[in-house]
Amino acid sequence: MPTMAEVARRAGVSVSTVSHVVNNTRFVSLEKAKLINDAIAAMGYQPNELARSLKASTTNSVGLAISAISNPYFTDIICAVEAECARLGLMVFLSDTQEDPDRELQVVRAFHQRRVDGVILAPSGSPQRAIDYLADKKVPCVLIDRFADDRFDQIGVENDTAMRALIDHVASFGHKRIGYIAGQPGLATTRERIEAFHASLAANGLESLPHYVSPENVDTAAATASTHAILSLPQPPTALVTGNNMTTIGAVRAIREKGLIIPRDLSLVGFDDFEWADCFEPRLTLIEQPCTEIGRQAAALLSARIASTASAPRSVRLQATLQARASCGRPK
Repeated sequence: MPTMAEVARRAGVSVSTVSHVVNNTRFVSLEKAKLINDAIAAMGYQPNELARSLKASTTNSVGLAISAISNPYFTDIICAVEAECARLGLMVFLSDTQEDPDRELQVVRAFHQRRVDGVILAPSGSPQRAIDYLADKKVPCVLIDRFADDRFDQIGVENDTAMRALIDHVASFGHKRIGYIAGQPGLATTRERIEAFHASLAANGLESLPHYVSPENVDTAAATASTHAILSLPQPPTALVTGNNMTTIGAVRAIREKGLIIPRDLSLVGFDDFEWADCFEPRLTLIEQPCTEIGRQAAALLSARIASTASAPRSVRLQATLQARASCGRPK
Protein backbone atom coordinates (compact mmCIF):
# COMPACT_ATOMS: atom_id res chain seq x y z
CA MET A 1 0.00 0.00 0.00
CA PRO A 2 1.43 3.40 -0.95
CA THR A 3 2.47 5.72 1.85
CA MET A 4 1.81 9.43 2.32
CA ALA A 5 5.48 10.10 1.55
CA GLU A 6 5.16 8.34 -1.82
CA VAL A 7 2.06 10.40 -2.62
CA ALA A 8 4.01 13.55 -1.74
CA ARG A 9 6.91 12.57 -4.08
CA ARG A 10 4.52 11.87 -6.98
CA ALA A 11 2.69 15.16 -6.48
CA GLY A 12 5.91 17.11 -5.94
CA VAL A 13 4.87 18.52 -2.59
CA SER A 14 5.81 18.05 1.07
CA VAL A 15 4.37 15.28 3.26
CA SER A 16 2.79 17.89 5.52
CA THR A 17 0.91 19.37 2.55
CA VAL A 18 -0.48 15.94 1.68
CA SER A 19 -1.49 15.51 5.33
CA HIS A 20 -3.37 18.82 5.32
CA VAL A 21 -5.33 17.76 2.22
CA VAL A 22 -6.10 14.27 3.52
CA ASN A 23 -7.13 15.46 7.00
CA ASN A 24 -8.59 18.81 5.93
CA THR A 25 -6.56 20.58 8.61
CA ARG A 26 -5.34 23.62 6.66
CA PHE A 27 -6.08 25.43 3.41
CA VAL A 28 -4.03 24.19 0.44
CA SER A 29 -4.14 25.92 -2.92
CA LEU A 30 -6.50 24.42 -5.47
CA GLU A 31 -3.58 23.65 -7.79
CA LYS A 32 -1.64 21.69 -5.16
CA ALA A 33 -4.78 19.99 -3.86
CA LYS A 34 -5.54 18.76 -7.38
CA LEU A 35 -2.02 17.39 -7.80
CA ILE A 36 -2.34 15.55 -4.47
CA ASN A 37 -5.83 14.16 -5.16
CA ASP A 38 -4.73 13.01 -8.63
CA ALA A 39 -1.75 11.21 -7.07
CA ILE A 40 -3.98 9.63 -4.42
CA ALA A 41 -6.38 8.37 -7.09
CA ALA A 42 -3.61 7.05 -9.34
CA MET A 43 -1.77 5.24 -6.53
CA GLY A 44 -4.82 3.98 -4.60
CA TYR A 45 -3.65 5.57 -1.37
CA GLN A 46 -5.80 4.89 1.73
CA PRO A 47 -5.34 6.84 4.99
CA ASN A 48 -4.33 4.76 8.00
CA GLU A 49 -7.54 5.08 10.06
CA LEU A 50 -6.02 3.34 13.09
CA ALA A 51 -3.13 5.79 13.24
CA ARG A 52 -5.50 8.71 12.79
CA SER A 53 -7.77 7.47 15.59
CA LEU A 54 -4.84 6.97 17.96
CA LYS A 55 -3.70 10.51 17.31
CA ALA A 56 -7.18 11.97 17.71
CA SER A 57 -8.20 9.72 20.65
CA THR A 58 -11.44 8.94 18.83
CA THR A 59 -12.46 6.27 16.32
CA ASN A 60 -15.86 7.60 15.23
CA SER A 61 -17.22 4.14 15.96
CA VAL A 62 -19.68 2.64 18.44
CA GLY A 63 -20.39 -0.89 19.58
CA LEU A 64 -23.93 -2.28 19.52
CA ALA A 65 -24.26 -5.29 21.85
CA ILE A 66 -27.70 -6.77 21.45
CA SER A 67 -29.36 -10.15 21.86
CA ALA A 68 -31.37 -12.25 19.41
CA ILE A 69 -30.36 -10.32 16.30
CA SER A 70 -32.72 -12.51 14.27
CA ASN A 71 -35.70 -11.27 16.34
CA PRO A 72 -37.63 -8.77 14.14
CA TYR A 73 -38.07 -6.45 17.13
CA PHE A 74 -34.31 -6.05 17.59
CA THR A 75 -33.68 -6.08 13.83
CA ASP A 76 -35.82 -2.94 13.48
CA ILE A 77 -33.94 -1.27 16.34
CA ILE A 78 -30.55 -2.22 14.84
CA CYS A 79 -31.51 -0.69 11.48
CA ALA A 80 -32.59 2.53 13.18
CA VAL A 81 -29.39 2.74 15.26
CA GLU A 82 -27.24 2.17 12.19
CA ALA A 83 -29.12 4.78 10.13
CA GLU A 84 -28.83 7.45 12.82
CA CYS A 85 -25.16 6.65 13.49
CA ALA A 86 -24.43 6.93 9.77
CA ARG A 87 -26.09 10.35 9.78
CA LEU A 88 -23.90 11.32 12.75
CA GLY A 89 -20.75 10.05 11.05
CA LEU A 90 -20.34 7.01 13.30
CA MET A 91 -19.52 3.46 12.24
CA VAL A 92 -21.41 0.67 14.07
CA PHE A 93 -19.86 -2.63 15.15
CA LEU A 94 -22.56 -5.19 15.94
CA SER A 95 -22.34 -8.26 18.17
CA ASP A 96 -24.96 -10.72 19.45
CA THR A 97 -24.68 -11.32 23.21
CA GLN A 98 -27.02 -14.34 22.93
CA GLU A 99 -28.58 -13.38 26.30
CA ASP A 100 -25.46 -14.93 27.89
CA PRO A 101 -23.83 -12.83 30.68
CA ASP A 102 -20.39 -14.33 29.99
CA ARG A 103 -20.67 -13.57 26.29
CA GLU A 104 -22.03 -10.12 27.12
CA LEU A 105 -18.96 -9.26 29.23
CA GLN A 106 -16.68 -10.63 26.50
CA VAL A 107 -18.38 -8.43 23.89
CA VAL A 108 -18.20 -5.16 25.87
CA ARG A 109 -14.55 -5.85 26.70
CA ALA A 110 -13.78 -6.43 23.03
CA PHE A 111 -15.52 -3.20 22.07
CA HIS A 112 -13.52 -1.29 24.68
CA GLN A 113 -10.24 -2.87 23.58
CA ARG A 114 -11.02 -1.84 20.00
CA ARG A 115 -11.39 1.75 21.19
CA VAL A 116 -15.00 2.35 20.24
CA ASP A 117 -16.18 5.78 21.37
CA GLY A 118 -19.27 4.34 23.09
CA VAL A 119 -21.54 1.32 23.48
CA ILE A 120 -25.27 0.69 23.08
CA LEU A 121 -26.23 -2.34 25.15
CA ALA A 122 -29.44 -4.35 25.49
CA PRO A 123 -28.68 -5.86 28.92
CA SER A 124 -29.06 -9.58 29.53
CA GLY A 125 -30.93 -11.05 32.48
CA SER A 126 -27.75 -10.85 34.61
CA PRO A 127 -25.84 -7.88 33.18
CA GLN A 128 -24.05 -6.59 36.28
CA ARG A 129 -20.52 -7.63 35.33
CA ALA A 130 -20.77 -6.05 31.89
CA ILE A 131 -22.39 -2.90 33.26
CA ASP A 132 -19.82 -2.59 36.06
CA TYR A 133 -17.02 -2.99 33.49
CA LEU A 134 -18.43 -0.17 31.37
CA ALA A 135 -18.83 2.04 34.46
CA ASP A 136 -15.33 1.25 35.74
CA LYS A 137 -13.72 1.99 32.36
CA LYS A 138 -15.88 5.12 31.95
CA VAL A 139 -17.12 3.99 28.55
CA PRO A 140 -20.04 6.16 27.32
CA CYS A 141 -23.02 3.83 27.17
CA VAL A 142 -26.76 3.77 26.52
CA LEU A 143 -28.89 0.88 27.78
CA ILE A 144 -31.61 0.04 25.28
CA ASP A 145 -35.00 -1.66 25.74
CA ARG A 146 -34.22 -2.84 29.30
CA PHE A 147 -33.76 -0.43 32.20
CA ALA A 148 -31.02 -2.04 34.27
CA ASP A 149 -28.80 0.66 35.83
CA ASP A 150 -29.45 4.38 36.36
CA ARG A 151 -25.75 5.21 36.13
CA PHE A 152 -26.26 5.19 32.35
CA ASP A 153 -28.61 6.75 29.85
CA GLN A 154 -31.49 4.35 29.17
CA ILE A 155 -34.28 4.18 26.62
CA GLY A 156 -37.29 1.89 26.22
CA VAL A 157 -41.08 1.91 26.33
CA GLU A 158 -43.70 2.63 28.98
CA ASN A 159 -44.52 -0.98 29.85
CA ASP A 160 -47.10 0.00 32.48
CA THR A 161 -49.34 1.98 30.16
CA ALA A 162 -48.91 -0.52 27.32
CA MET A 163 -49.97 -3.45 29.52
CA ARG A 164 -52.87 -1.42 30.90
CA ALA A 165 -54.08 -0.81 27.33
CA LEU A 166 -53.99 -4.55 26.63
CA ILE A 167 -55.87 -5.55 29.81
CA ASP A 168 -58.43 -2.75 29.40
CA HIS A 169 -59.04 -3.98 25.85
CA VAL A 170 -59.47 -7.62 26.92
CA ALA A 171 -61.66 -6.70 29.90
CA SER A 172 -63.91 -4.60 27.68
CA PHE A 173 -65.06 -7.85 26.01
CA GLY A 174 -66.14 -9.24 29.38
CA HIS A 175 -63.17 -11.51 30.14
CA LYS A 176 -62.55 -12.20 33.83
CA ARG A 177 -60.13 -15.16 33.60
CA ILE A 178 -57.02 -13.79 31.91
CA GLY A 179 -53.69 -15.61 31.68
CA TYR A 180 -50.20 -14.33 30.95
CA ILE A 181 -47.27 -15.94 29.09
CA ALA A 182 -44.23 -13.86 30.09
CA GLY A 183 -40.92 -13.60 28.26
CA GLN A 184 -37.25 -14.18 29.06
CA PRO A 185 -36.53 -14.67 32.80
CA GLY A 186 -34.48 -12.03 34.59
CA LEU A 187 -35.00 -9.21 32.09
CA ALA A 188 -36.18 -5.83 33.35
CA THR A 189 -38.90 -5.76 30.68
CA THR A 190 -40.18 -9.17 31.81
CA ARG A 191 -40.40 -8.04 35.45
CA GLU A 192 -42.04 -4.75 34.56
CA ARG A 193 -44.68 -6.40 32.38
CA ILE A 194 -45.53 -9.06 34.97
CA GLU A 195 -45.98 -6.35 37.63
CA ALA A 196 -48.04 -4.25 35.20
CA PHE A 197 -50.19 -7.29 34.35
CA HIS A 198 -51.17 -7.80 37.98
CA ALA A 199 -51.71 -4.06 38.53
CA SER A 200 -53.87 -3.78 35.40
CA LEU A 201 -56.05 -6.70 36.47
CA ALA A 202 -56.58 -5.05 39.86
CA ALA A 203 -57.43 -1.74 38.19
CA ASN A 204 -60.16 -3.56 36.27
CA GLY A 205 -61.47 -5.23 39.43
CA LEU A 206 -60.21 -8.65 38.30
CA GLU A 207 -58.52 -11.32 40.40
CA SER A 208 -54.91 -12.24 39.71
CA LEU A 209 -54.48 -16.02 39.86
CA PRO A 210 -50.89 -17.37 40.09
CA HIS A 211 -51.65 -20.53 38.11
CA TYR A 212 -52.74 -18.37 35.17
CA VAL A 213 -49.28 -16.78 34.91
CA SER A 214 -46.21 -18.40 33.34
CA PRO A 215 -43.39 -16.06 34.43
CA GLU A 216 -40.38 -17.50 32.54
CA ASN A 217 -40.23 -18.51 28.87
CA VAL A 218 -36.83 -18.45 27.21
CA ASP A 219 -38.06 -19.19 23.67
CA THR A 220 -41.06 -20.18 21.54
CA ALA A 221 -40.83 -23.84 22.61
CA ALA A 222 -41.08 -22.87 26.29
CA ALA A 223 -44.01 -20.57 25.53
CA THR A 224 -45.76 -23.40 23.67
CA ALA A 225 -45.31 -25.75 26.65
CA SER A 226 -46.49 -23.09 29.11
CA THR A 227 -49.58 -22.34 27.04
CA HIS A 228 -50.44 -26.06 26.88
CA ALA A 229 -50.13 -26.27 30.67
CA ILE A 230 -52.36 -23.25 31.34
CA LEU A 231 -55.00 -24.32 28.82
CA SER A 232 -55.08 -27.80 30.38
CA LEU A 233 -56.21 -26.45 33.75
CA PRO A 234 -59.68 -27.61 34.92
CA GLN A 235 -60.90 -24.05 34.47
CA PRO A 236 -58.54 -22.39 31.94
CA PRO A 237 -58.48 -18.67 31.18
CA THR A 238 -60.73 -17.34 28.44
CA ALA A 239 -58.05 -14.90 27.25
CA LEU A 240 -54.25 -14.94 27.08
CA VAL A 241 -51.76 -12.07 27.05
CA THR A 242 -48.24 -12.68 25.70
CA GLY A 243 -45.13 -10.78 26.79
CA ASN A 244 -43.29 -10.52 23.44
CA ASN A 245 -43.39 -11.70 19.84
CA MET A 246 -41.62 -15.00 20.58
CA THR A 247 -44.15 -15.97 23.25
CA THR A 248 -46.96 -14.93 20.91
CA ILE A 249 -45.76 -17.40 18.30
CA GLY A 250 -45.38 -20.13 20.93
CA ALA A 251 -48.87 -19.47 22.28
CA VAL A 252 -50.48 -19.52 18.83
CA ARG A 253 -48.80 -22.85 18.12
CA ALA A 254 -50.15 -24.39 21.34
CA ILE A 255 -53.65 -23.02 20.75
CA ARG A 256 -53.75 -24.60 17.30
CA GLU A 257 -52.32 -27.87 18.58
CA LYS A 258 -55.20 -28.04 21.06
CA GLY A 259 -57.68 -27.51 18.23
CA LEU A 260 -58.90 -24.18 19.57
CA ILE A 261 -59.94 -21.27 17.38
CA ILE A 262 -59.06 -17.62 18.09
CA PRO A 263 -61.14 -15.72 19.22
CA ARG A 264 -64.11 -18.12 19.26
CA ASP A 265 -62.58 -20.38 21.92
CA LEU A 266 -59.83 -18.17 23.33
CA SER A 267 -58.89 -14.51 22.92
CA LEU A 268 -55.21 -13.63 22.41
CA VAL A 269 -53.39 -10.29 22.68
CA GLY A 270 -49.74 -9.44 23.30
CA PHE A 271 -46.64 -7.30 23.05
CA ASP A 272 -44.53 -6.64 19.94
CA ASP A 273 -46.41 -6.01 16.75
CA PHE A 274 -44.48 -7.53 13.85
CA GLU A 275 -44.69 -7.51 10.08
CA TRP A 276 -46.43 -10.88 9.77
CA ALA A 277 -49.12 -10.15 12.39
CA ASP A 278 -51.51 -9.34 9.55
CA CYS A 279 -50.81 -12.77 8.04
CA PHE A 280 -52.23 -14.64 11.05
CA GLU A 281 -55.86 -15.69 10.97
CA PRO A 282 -57.37 -13.91 12.74
CA ARG A 283 -55.24 -10.77 12.59
CA LEU A 284 -53.59 -10.35 15.99
CA THR A 285 -54.17 -7.53 18.47
CA LEU A 286 -50.70 -6.46 19.59
CA ILE A 287 -48.75 -3.64 21.19
CA GLU A 288 -46.63 -1.84 18.61
CA GLN A 289 -43.37 -0.56 20.06
CA PRO A 290 -41.71 2.48 18.42
CA CYS A 291 -38.61 0.54 17.35
CA THR A 292 -37.36 3.14 14.87
CA GLU A 293 -37.63 5.92 17.44
CA ILE A 294 -36.00 3.78 20.15
CA GLY A 295 -33.02 3.12 17.89
CA ARG A 296 -32.78 6.69 16.65
CA GLN A 297 -32.92 8.21 20.13
CA ALA A 298 -30.46 5.63 21.51
CA ALA A 299 -27.89 6.69 18.92
CA ALA A 300 -28.57 10.37 19.60
CA LEU A 301 -28.24 9.86 23.36
CA LEU A 302 -24.93 8.06 22.89
CA SER A 303 -23.58 10.74 20.57
CA ALA A 304 -24.44 13.41 23.16
CA ARG A 305 -22.88 11.33 25.95
CA ILE A 306 -19.66 10.87 23.93
CA ALA A 307 -19.50 14.65 23.44
CA SER A 308 -20.08 15.41 27.12
CA THR A 309 -20.01 13.19 30.19
CA ALA A 310 -20.91 15.99 32.61
CA SER A 311 -24.70 15.88 32.44
CA ALA A 312 -26.81 13.54 34.57
CA PRO A 313 -27.91 10.25 32.95
CA ARG A 314 -31.35 10.28 31.35
CA SER A 315 -34.05 7.61 31.32
CA VAL A 316 -36.38 7.97 28.34
CA ARG A 317 -39.71 6.13 28.18
CA LEU A 318 -41.56 6.15 24.87
CA GLN A 319 -45.25 5.39 24.44
CA ALA A 320 -46.27 2.19 22.66
CA THR A 321 -49.47 1.84 20.60
CA LEU A 322 -52.25 -0.73 20.83
CA GLN A 323 -53.05 -2.16 17.39
CA ALA A 324 -56.55 -3.57 17.94
CA ARG A 325 -57.41 -6.21 15.37
CA ALA A 326 -59.54 -9.35 15.41
CA SER A 327 -58.00 -11.77 17.92
CA CYS A 328 -60.13 -10.73 20.90
CA GLY A 329 -63.83 -11.54 21.31
CA ARG A 330 -66.39 -12.18 24.00
CA PRO A 331 -65.81 -15.25 26.22
CA LYS A 332 -68.02 -18.29 25.77
